[in-house]
Amino acid sequence: MLKTVEMIMDFRRHSSLQLPCVNRQDLQVPGKYTLGEWETNSNSIRKKALHSMYFLRLLRKHGTAYIAELLVESNVTVQAQTILSLFDTVPNLQVQDASGTFHTVTLVDSGLVADCKIFGDDYSCKCSDGYIWSNEVCYNFSCCNESICKHNVLTITPVCITKVQVHLSGTSTLNRTTWDSNKTEQLETAFRGLNGFEHLNITGLRLSNRTVDFEVDLSVKFEMSLLQGIVSTLEASLGAVFSINSVGLVTIESTEPSVPYMSESTLKCTFEEASSSSGWKITRMDECLELYNGSVVKLDSSCATKEYKSCTIVTLHNLTSVWTGTYECEFSSGSIRHTATTELRVAPLPEHIFMTAKPVTVACSNRAANVTVDITATVYNDNDNYEVRWSYKGGNEMQSAADSLGYYFKVVISCKKTTEAHYVTVTFKNNKDQEKTARLDIPVIYEGDKFCKEDDLWPKTPSGDTVIKQTCPEGRVGYETRTCTGNKWQSVVSKCVSCHLFNLSRAAENFMTGQGATPEAAVAIFKGLRNSSMLHSNSSGRMADLTVSIRILELMANASESNTLQNSVLPDFIHAASNMLDQTWDGGNNTPVIHDMSSHFLRSVEGLVKNIQINSEEGFITHNLALNLCPGGHCEVTMFNIMINMNKTSGSSKILGVKNLTDKLLNNFPNMVPSPILISASLENKEESFLQISLEFAKEQPNSGKPLCVFWNSAGRWSEEGCTAKRDTGNNTLCVCNHLTAFSALWFNSGKSPATLSTITTVGLSVSICSLIIFLMSQFLVWSAVVKTNLSYFYHTVMVNIAGFLLLAQCSFLVSSIINLSKHPPWCVIVTVCKHLFFLATFCWMQCMSFVLVHHLIFVFSPLRKRVFTFLSSMVGYACPVLIVGFTYMYCKYSNQDYYDENCWLVFKKPLQGSLCSFLLPVGTITFTNLCCVVIVIVTLMKTPGPDGSKADHKETAKSILKVVFFMTPVFGLTWTTGFLLYMVDRNTLLFTVMDYSFCILNSFQGVFILLSGCFAEQKVREELLKLITVYSKRRPENIKTATTCMKSKS
Repeated sequence: MLKTVEMIMDFRRHSSLQLPCVNRQDLQVPGKYTLGEWETNSNSIRKKALHSMYFLRLLRKHGTAYIAELLVESNVTVQAQTILSLFDTVPNLQVQDASGTFHTVTLVDSGLVADCKIFGDDYSCKCSDGYIWSNEVCYNFSCCNESICKHNVLTITPVCITKVQVHLSGTSTLNRTTWDSNKTEQLETAFRGLNGFEHLNITGLRLSNRTVDFEVDLSVKFEMSLLQGIVSTLEASLGAVFSINSVGLVTIESTEPSVPYMSESTLKCTFEEASSSSGWKITRMDECLELYNGSVVKLDSSCATKEYKSCTIVTLHNLTSVWTGTYECEFSSGSIRHTATTELRVAPLPEHIFMTAKPVTVACSNRAANVTVDITATVYNDNDNYEVRWSYKGGNEMQSAADSLGYYFKVVISCKKTTEAHYVTVTFKNNKDQEKTARLDIPVIYEGDKFCKEDDLWPKTPSGDTVIKQTCPEGRVGYETRTCTGNKWQSVVSKCVSCHLFNLSRAAENFMTGQGATPEAAVAIFKGLRNSSMLHSNSSGRMADLTVSIRILELMANASESNTLQNSVLPDFIHAASNMLDQTWDGGNNTPVIHDMSSHFLRSVEGLVKNIQINSEEGFITHNLALNLCPGGHCEVTMFNIMINMNKTSGSSKILGVKNLTDKLLNNFPNMVPSPILISASLENKEESFLQISLEFAKEQPNSGKPLCVFWNSAGRWSEEGCTAKRDTGNNTLCVCNHLTAFSALWFNSGKSPATLSTITTVGLSVSICSLIIFLMSQFLVWSAVVKTNLSYFYHTVMVNIAGFLLLAQCSFLVSSIINLSKHPPWCVIVTVCKHLFFLATFCWMQCMSFVLVHHLIFVFSPLRKRVFTFLSSMVGYACPVLIVGFTYMYCKYSNQDYYDENCWLVFKKPLQGSLCSFLLPVGTITFTNLCCVVIVIVTLMKTPGPDGSKADHKETAKSILKVVFFMTPVFGLTWTTGFLLYMVDRNTLLFTVMDYSFCILNSFQGVFILLSGCFAEQKVREELLKLITVYSKRRPENIKTATTCMKSKS
């Protein structure tokens, strides 16, 4: 009789050990025991097995342990349990490997595998409980499942194997006939040919009984070729198509079933046979998603070995609770899938903690000493149990009450005034001892503090605080904020986005991480974005929707770095991006927000175009976007009337044209205007040795000055590096660059100030400011002496106001030209308002001067009364500028238009558009009116007393005209006419340069001209100043003499 005993030996100390297979020979185990000496150590065996033989055969390696088989042959009956009991007294064995090296091994486990009775040439073998005949025994000797084998199977290694659970689930669809019992019998007969077959069940019939679902249970693993042969035979005999999924053939391993929040986990699947493809899925809450490479998921299928010919690993980074679920790996070969599943749980922490207070603001009164505030913390879509602690102002932590709606805490706020902030923190702790904390600040209004009154749903709020309202209109999600400044509420800032866009952003986030990143999912996201971009929301929600839409583009661009998007997404993507540029980007005065949004938009669109697999050479064109593909060699295309030529040796290139974006990007060349067209080029062959691209831009304004050829760099600014303007004509500019990115051209708008003009401006303003101060001081000194009549009162009053407002305006202009206030929006607003108001007031008082002069010349016998002058001049000189500036500022603010630019000056968009129009229109009107008044004065002076007028009279008339022109031009602001003429002259001509310098000099030194015409040219003022100087000079020696006498008397 022969008994086969299986024992497991642990070789963890010597994992490289390989045991020799010994066939009918004693394996010497020197040292403490040898298998040949076991009889001498066991009397019971020596008596019953004097002629025994032992066989130690290596069966398989499992990790760092080896499983070996011991065969005992004896001519007498041997009790298997007696042999197994010997192993309890053998803790260690010395084993010699094939190279002759000895190793100490530890016996871990042993058990009876098979029992054979041999009577002559008759064999009767059976596997022990929990074991089944190996596939070699089954398919070579027809001894399968748990039957008794009548063959000599002792030469097979292994004889019996441990039972395992293998489950097959399949579907069969008949091409012509319907399913019946005969086909079921045929199906069962075919699968009975597999070793370890247990049973087959039909689980369902579908599609008019043409499709059948079935399950097969087996207790042994098998080779793929056997199953594929059965499927092929059934498909041929039944005229059907089969798809089968197996469970139990693939081994899945995980680092840990439960992992901490934001940690990393690795899952590995191995299969002994080769397969054509592999993949991973996650199932959670009845949702099954395929896994692809992304920001969280990293797939690796290069881990196959000789033992496991198929292998796949998924590594998950920065895990959150959304990654808790059932993970399934699969290996596919044709219509057969082999899968394995495992559970992974991520210790949760709240993604978002929403905290609310009731009341929202603590309003302290004279009678109140303390106010109790109820705090609620809500965690949405999270049913996990947390340890929750509260703290007030960072003090001792306390527990809180909780129910299905949230966690609650009460805090008592003292009304005793303090500079410390009142806040409450809540901390959530999970079962991995990880914590997440949220903070809620509680505004407190003390007695005497400034605050904004309650306005609709906005509570009473102290000055400087911002209130967040977690409510949105129907169909939108998010929040709104509003800031209290002083005692006035600022405009509501809406962060409420449409539910459709919110869901799209969540889908895009999942796509980027690698969850469900299928081509169909990408098409659905871009289609939804295209449909959403065609909807026009109200002004309050437009910017929020636009921000989320750009975020979706950015997420998909990041995802395309790991997963190449197919050509099918291109139409919806191009139309969605184009529709976004058709919308109004209203950032109010917060232009950095627009700059940031436009930069992200450009980067995202460029990234998507680069990574989308384009199959068509025809390209796509919409209202604002155009895309062309050049397959190789020289490329020449035209986009939005821009000629593009690219010289390259190999590789396909993608050319993207974008319209209506450059005006939204940050312009770091403030006095230049970009082309409305931006061209982006990318090349697939990054090893191109020589590359040159030329772009011919059409000027929007023919006489727009010398251009700059620029590209949008990684820092989010325009740069000239690598780009030059080769040719510049009146209507076109040719740009040549030696690299690829996003290109455009810039032209001078109002003339970029060269260093010379900047110096003239600074010096002129400084001298002018000093001159105006001297003028105002002189008027103060001589006022009582020169103001004797109403006419002199009118004249000097107007001159003092002109000088005063011009002084304030030029001081404001000098500050903004020296200090860069663009990074300090509040100061930039103040300076812009000051320049706008003071320059307008200066021109309005110039208008008063011209009216007074004309009235005096025409209505000689109807002098203007002092009261009437005071009223009219106050309305024109004070009220009108304030009304114009105030109306302009409020209109820009509430219509979400820019009031000022990065230069802290008014904005010019188009004729009659932009805040600058509120300055140019009144100034232009006043300048034209004053020019007419000068003409009237000149015509009046040219009138001669009679035909016999002498030459002396004509000479005096000419002198009077020259005086009028010289002295009235700066007072009437006629020097500003050169500024209007600059818009009409070609910037490339010498005349433009001359007028540009003329405008700079005349208006920078305007205060000097006013000092000359209003002080030194006025005879009475000049005489009075000379008198004061004479009197002062005469008194000074007397004072010195008196002081000397006093010194002598004291001595």
